[in-house]
Amino acid sequence: MIRVGIVGSAGYTGGELLRVLIYHPDVEIVFANSASNTGNKIYAVHNDLFGDTELEFSSDFHSDIDVLFLCVGHGDAQKFLNANPVDPRVKIIDLSQDYRLKANTAHQGGYFVYGLPELNREAIKSAQYIANPGCFATNIQLALLPLAAKGLLPGQIHINATTGSTGAGQKPSSTSHFSWRSGNLSAYKSFEHQHLQEVSESLNQLQPDFLPQSDLSLLERAMQRINMIPQRGAFPRGIFSAIYVTSELTEAEAYTLYEDYYASHPFTWVSKANIDLKQVVNTNKSIMHLEKHGNQLLILNATDNLLKGASGQAVQNMNLMFGLDERAGLNLKSIGF
Repeated sequence: MIRVGIVGSAGYTGGELLRVLIYHPDVEIVFANSASNTGNKIYAVHNDLFGDTELEFSSDFHSDIDVLFLCVGHGDAQKFLNANPVDPRVKIIDLSQDYRLKANTAHQGGYFVYGLPELNREAIKSAQYIANPGCFATNIQLALLPLAAKGLLPGQIHINATTGSTGAGQKPSSTSHFSWRSGNLSAYKSFEHQHLQEVSESLNQLQPDFLPQSDLSLLERAMQRINMIPQRGAFPRGIFSAIYVTSELTEAEAYTLYEDYYASHPFTWVSKANIDLKQVVNTNKSIMHLEKHGNQLLILNATDNLLKGASGQAVQNMNLMFGLDERAGLNLKSIGF
C-alpha cells in the first residue's frame, strides 16, 4: 500500500483528493493535515464524504509516508517545505504553482518535473517531485499539444475560457459569492493570466521556436503569442475553452493528428460530436472537439478544474510514479443531465 500524507486537506483540492484516495485500491491515508480543523471529522468540512470515512483532520506532519500531497495556496508550498524538511525518500506532489516554471524547479538536490502526463509521462514515472499543472493551463495545453508536437502553432493563438467558481478556492470572495456569481458572467486577468507562463513553456518544449527570444519576462513573452480572455462562469466547477488558430490542416487531418497524439492517453478524448461541460464534470477526462472554418481551426476543450485540472491529475501522477495503472482510483462518472 502507498502511504499518503496530505497537507492543506480542508480546501476544495484537498477534499477532491480525499474523495478519490479513500477508494483508491492501493492507498492508505496516514494523515490529512489541517491545523484549523484538527480533531474534526473529514466529513464535517467535506460533507459529501459523510458515510465514506471516519478519518479526522490532524495537525500531524511526519515523513513516515511514501508520498506527500501539498494542497496549499500559491506561495505556501515552498514556505512549508523550507520550514518542514521532508525525508528525501518521500515523493512530493505539489498542487500549488510554486515549482511549475523551469526557473523554480530545484528542491533539495533534485527538481520538480512538470506533471502533465500527456506531455511528460515518461519523466513523471521516474520523478521524485511533481509540480501539478494549473487548471486553465491543463485545459489549454491539452488543446494545443498535438499542434505543437508537429510545429504547427502559428504566431497568434486566441483563447476564450470560462471557469467555475471553485477555481477561486474555498475562501469566499466578492466574485465567488453565490448572489454575485449566479446568473452572471465576467472577464478577469484578460491577456495576462499567470497560467500563460506554464502553457508557453510546455508549448515551447514541443515547438522550440514558440517563445519569442527577448529580455522581456516569461509572462510578457507568452502574451506576445497567446491572447487569452478568462471568464468567471455561473457554475461551480469545470472549464470550457474555445481556442482558434490559423491552420492549413483540413478538418479530417486535424482529427487524425489529435487522435494519434492522444491514442495512448486514457483520459484525453477527441469527439467528432459537439461537446458540453457536463460530459467531464466529476471526472478526470478532457474532451475536445474540432471544427474548421475557412483557414481557422477551432478547438473546444472541456475539463473539470478540480479533477483533471488539479486533484485527479495529481492522483494520475502518483499512479505513474509508483508504477500503477494510470487509471487506478479514477474511474469517476460525469454528472450527466
